[in-house]
Amino acid sequence: MIRFPDQLIYRISGFIDTGVDWILANFRTFFRGFASFINSLFQIFDAIFSNIPWWVYIIVLVIVGWRLYKIQVGLTLGAMLFAIGMFGLWDDMIYTLVIIFMSVTASIFIGIPTGILMAKSPRVEKIFKPILDGMQTMPSFVYLIPAVMLFGLGRVPAVIATSIYAIPPLIRLTYLGITNVDEEVIEAGKAFGSTGLQMLTKIELPQSISTIMTGVNQTTMMAMAMVVIASMIGADGIGSQVLISIRRLEVGQGVQAGLAIVFMAIILDRVFQGIAKKFERTADANG
Repeated sequence: MIRFPDQLIYRISGFIDTGVDWILANFRTFFRGFASFINSLFQIFDAIFSNIPWWVYIIVLVIVGWRLYKIQVGLTLGAMLFAIGMFGLWDDMIYTLVIIFMSVTASIFIGIPTGILMAKSPRVEKIFKPILDGMQTMPSFVYLIPAVMLFGLGRVPAVIATSIYAIPPLIRLTYLGITNVDEEVIEAGKAFGSTGLQMLTKIELPQSISTIMTGVNQTTMMAMAMVVIASMIGADGIGSQVLISIRRLEVGQGVQAGLAIVFMAIILDRVFQGIAKKFERTADANG
């Protein structure tokens, strides 16, 4: 009466493993081709990002910080980026940045249309809400298991796992932005005979762009966190330096890599927050 009875135990892990084995047996060629495609894209973006001079990144960041906030913020962000280079982690930062760029881009192309679809269809909303709840409460390490099983080790499963882990906030905030558009604005658009597509592109999306950009910011922060965890499955970058430091018990190197991650997260957060606020001010001025 105290212990849970053994006869009521029912494990689903065996069925999941059988399903994964069936997928691998029947779609191995597809996953290999998709992994090759992702790997090729990664090499292209890595070559582009790596061939930009380091000082160009700093100058552009200072200008962006100045235009979004003030010159002091731009100089501070530029100093943080310069510090990452001083730590000897510039190449690792570029590698991490490429993974984040690819993951966030994939999340945008999938998340925004999904959020719009949820806002337009109550049936889709009912289907996706519990799925998003599950995705946001699932431990981040769990995302690594199917990614490794389907795509092996390295940067490809890192991109896939990071994209899946980071996408829920963008879907939710896109849905929230579309559904919270002022009803009077919607009625005015209908009164002028706007079609559904015109309502979406000329009224709903412009009115909700600041909320959507906040979703992009949240997705970027989650991608940043996942990239560090993805070092456990063979992804290089700053996260791998943290993992190496843990294995070797090198406290100084670990703190240095941790500071680089913090600096990179602050830079990305401030830039996307500034863009979101700029869109919000523009929407308020137009509306």
